[in-house]
Amino acid sequence: MEIIELNEEQLEDIEDRLSAYDEKHITYKAEGYIRIGMEENGKLIAGLDACITAFKILYVSTVYVDEEFRRLGVGERLIKEMEKRAKEMGVNTVRLDTFNWQGKDFYEALNYECVGHYDNDDDGYSEYFFMKRI
Repeated sequence: MEIIELNEEQLEDIEDRLSAYDEKHITYKAEGYIRIGMEENGKLIAGLDACITAFKILYVSTVYVDEEFRRLGVGERLIKEMEKRAKEMGVNTVRLDTFNWQGKDFYEALNYECVGHYDNDDDGYSEYFFMKRI
């Protein structure tokens, strides 16, 4: 046996095999995206991107609010709208991660549970993993 670099075709084959294996454990399909933003006078000031993964879980990959609009409820409005849409799509769990300089306190204030974290002292950051049942 030897380790090789995968080409695109091989990578797709491996991903297909993983999907076939997962189908033995995931008995339903749930798909979809939530991609919402907020504008102020026609200018995009905030946005959120999330996708449904296995087991009715919505994974939030991006939440951003321009600095001048932070602490004004913009982020909370985005999260609440996302949660509403997620419920309508059949989602029952939201998960996300954030770094120490980003939104840890924000997510805690919105009743997200920190289910894990680690500190990387060598590189000067901590990462937090959150989830919420909706």
